[in-house]
Amino acid sequence: MLLRRETFRHTEFRQGAADMMGVATGIAAWGLMTGVAMVKSGMSTAEALLMAAIVFAGSSQLAAIPLILAGAPIWVILATALCVNLRFVVFSVHMRPYVMHLPLRDRLLAGYLTGDLTYVLFVKRFAHPGTDAAERRGQMAYLLGNGGLNWLSWTTCSLLGVVLANAIPAQWGLGFAGILALLGMLCSLASNRLRWISAAVAGSAAVAAFALPLKLNILTAIAASVLVCLLLEKTALHHQPITPSGPGH
Repeated sequence: MLLRRETFRHTEFRQGAADMMGVATGIAAWGLMTGVAMVKSGMSTAEALLMAAIVFAGSSQLAAIPLILAGAPIWVILATALCVNLRFVVFSVHMRPYVMHLPLRDRLLAGYLTGDLTYVLFVKRFAHPGTDAAERRGQMAYLLGNGGLNWLSWTTCSLLGVVLANAIPAQWGLGFAGILALLGMLCSLASNRLRWISAAVAGSAAVAAFALPLKLNILTAIAASVLVCLLLEKTALHHQPITPSGPGH
């Protein structure tokens, strides 16, 4: 089981928390302003508290809140949140070999705690799944320490933002600190030319389509980035030289 006493005592649990500590302040500030934004969007205090307590999805929350405020159709809100979170499908595929030894309950917990920064820091520390029980325990302890602190920073400050919404001016712009934290991780992930192109296309498309209503520039940016990268990958595979092999060569 993931939530065992020895997991919390493992050195990798402390290492995971220490690695997340460097960006936890930015995440906390971002969570605080998200809590404020939920109340300012017209949600009741009870609704905002419930969302802050159970929804651990910062980017999709921030994407959905302006749409809720603008009175967008529910399908637009759901489609935006879905597109923003499609990256977690890729994360899940990559993380699958690391967690499949766990029972379903622990896999669900690991998935819930795995945010963007947790995923990035985890795969940077562990390039390959553990090959024995000791390595797997260490990896899961790191994931719990890292993701647990990330969740605690976000959720605590989101709840605090909801409670203090009327006392904290939205003009403070504290969420920019969280954006800077994510931007730093984005740059570390852009490790090849295709990823840089993907980021450039998405950013350019989002700016070019900024005038679209209901924040549809977000969907436009995602669609443009995915389409361009798929075309580039297909072109690269088409032009890849075929090396002859077999007994006749």
